[in-house]
Amino acid sequence: MKLNIKNIRYLTPDDWRVLTAAEMGSRNHEVVPTPLISQIASLRSGGVQKCISNLAKIGLIAKVKNAKYDGYRLTYGGLDYLALHTHTKASTVYSVGNQIGVGKESDIFVCADNAGRQLVLKIHRLGRISFRTVKSNRDYLRNRQSASWMYMSRLAALKEFEFMKVLRSEGFPVPEPIGQNRHTVVMSLVDAFPMRQISKVGDPAGLYAELLALIVKLAQYGLIHGDFNEFNILIEEKTDEATSTVTLIPTIIDFPQMVSIDHANAEYYFDRDVDCIKRFFSRRFGFTSDEPGPFLRDSIKTIKKRLDVQVEASGFSKKMAKALDTYMKEHGVDGDAGEAERDQDEDSGDDHTELSPANQHVDDVEEPQSHGFTNENLPNDLPSQMTILDIRDTDPFPSLTDIKPPPLLSTKAAKVKAGWSI
Repeated sequence: MKLNIKNIRYLTPDDWRVLTAAEMGSRNHEVVPTPLISQIASLRSGGVQKCISNLAKIGLIAKVKNAKYDGYRLTYGGLDYLALHTHTKASTVYSVGNQIGVGKESDIFVCADNAGRQLVLKIHRLGRISFRTVKSNRDYLRNRQSASWMYMSRLAALKEFEFMKVLRSEGFPVPEPIGQNRHTVVMSLVDAFPMRQISKVGDPAGLYAELLALIVKLAQYGLIHGDFNEFNILIEEKTDEATSTVTLIPTIIDFPQMVSIDHANAEYYFDRDVDCIKRFFSRRFGFTSDEPGPFLRDSIKTIKKRLDVQVEASGFSKKMAKALDTYMKEHGVDGDAGEAERDQDEDSGDDHTELSPANQHVDDVEEPQSHGFTNENLPNDLPSQMTILDIRDTDPFPSLTDIKPPPLLSTKAAKVKAGWSI
């Protein structure tokens, strides 16, 4: 799924209103009936049809073949446009540039705000096709079976943003969260490389100890990352000009798999995080520690703060966590897929650029499947590569709170009134 924003500046206020109506209708319909779109948008009939035609032409909504009634579904492209326009109105994002990373179920782009500050735009894309088995879990989806792909993508973005906020406030090395809307998160751009791209370090024991200490510290704050590996750890170089000493500073990213220490499988996830670091350091750096652990039971003997409770209080509820956790388990987005890719990478025998204390650098091999945010693919003339998201003088995007959704058309009388063919 590519992000194509070349048409975003040409949409009219009526186009945005109809696109928003399609999104609202998607909350209860996988295929949103055309009369329902017209009812929510509150535009004259001819105007709605013209807007629908324009939106379908550029792929923001799609006509569903073999449907029992005339209707459209909102595409990921349409959801992308809605999220980006909200970010633009909030002055969070002014322009969008190149794609710089691909996650398991996300796309990562460089972007910039009005002041020209470079940021990262992460777009969560939890696939609609893979959701068909998730629909059976009616205990948490309730009436959301038809809109689950949007719902889960929103949950993943909301969870990542909320966890980044609380972790950042407690001094954890994570990107600065800037904004979140729908399935997107905007955060600071970290000038670093994924750890998987690093061949050698001057002091593997020191970096190893620091990473395991982060796992323990997270547990002491009530959290387990759940996917703590070389894909989700960025390494930044900082040089002391006085002593010419180079220090490697880790940054943690990617939090949709993060769980509470009260989770039923908390010990499993904690041990897996520890094993991932041990295995990587053994294979890549030839470093093995003689000390066992750390272990969850020892780490949580001293609880400093319960950030998991704080995140729940912020709005990411246990029910939301359960929904996302179920998806991660059923569709291999809980770290297991990363292990297979990691094993394949280690067995490939690729040459790596040596990294020494005197001349630290990383290889420049393209990593299209990297889960991290790197600056290796950014063009030198970055501003000229950015696409500016223009905003018209008129209000281009009606707020969801300004449009009241009609009652569900569940009865025959209501369907006939709305113009449905029965």
